[in-house]
Amino acid sequence: MITIYKLGESVLRQKALPVTEVNDEIRALTEAMFEAMTSADGVGLAGPQVGKLLRLFVVIADDDVRRVFINPQIVATSAEMSDYEEGCLSIPDTWETIKRPARVTVQALNEKGRPFTLEADGLLARVIQHEYDHLDGILFIDRGDTVFAEKTVKTFAKRAERTARKREIKESKAKSIVAKKAAREEKSRVK
Repeated sequence: MITIYKLGESVLRQKALPVTEVNDEIRALTEAMFEAMTSADGVGLAGPQVGKLLRLFVVIADDDVRRVFINPQIVATSAEMSDYEEGCLSIPDTWETIKRPARVTVQALNEKGRPFTLEADGLLARVIQHEYDHLDGILFIDRGDTVFAEKTVKTFAKRAERTARKREIKESKAKSIVAKKAAREEKSRVK
């Protein structure tokens, strides 16, 4: 299973690079992304979210169709806007109402390397825009209230610090146990 990176990790803020060849490695990556996304109850997942700075994302929106977008380009958006409460697998348990165009037209390659054009509205249009933003290092919190975004970043930084401290304590305890065990074994050999 691949790891979904969380807010605070630098890969989420970097611009992804185009996929140069749609091959078995890319198809295996998109399949692993679908597995990680569905395991986490998500509807979309982009390359940077799994530590891959590649311009690709996967989506399963409200129509339950599995879609792969490789080197996508949003070529048109509607003037009509829509509000929707968004969340993100990279910012778990955090939601904010975000305004986006209600409809989009996107061109991309599928997992077979074939070009396609898709006109989308509703949830699918929103998910495409959300995942597309990830390819440019943009998170949904960047599109909402700045105070909310700052608070969210601070919260995740504190979580990361606590996790790092817990990991250090756990590693220290494990080293201590190994050292004590080695000392006991050495004592028993000396006798």
